[in-house]
Amino acid sequence: MAQRLHLVFGGELADPSKNVFKDVSQIHIVGMFPDYQSAHAAWKAEAQRTVDDAHMRYFIAHIHRLRDEEQAAGPTEELGA
Repeated sequence: MAQRLHLVFGGELADPSKNVFKDVSQIHIVGMFPDYQSAHAAWKAEAQRTVDDAHMRYFIAHIHRLRDEEQAAGPTEELGA
């Protein structure tokens, strides 16, 4: 069974109504998690820690969706990476 990895990250947005970071070099990488439940707990902790700053936003990226091990070639291989 493949791991279902999740990345939690966030930072200051240029505009709170959009998902564009003000400074990509300042993105806070919370960590990589082996399942959605632990990723959600980490996301929730960071979101609550920064709740008073409308420009701060945290996200969960479903890393396991980037590559389907059952297929001969994943999306990155198809792009020539």
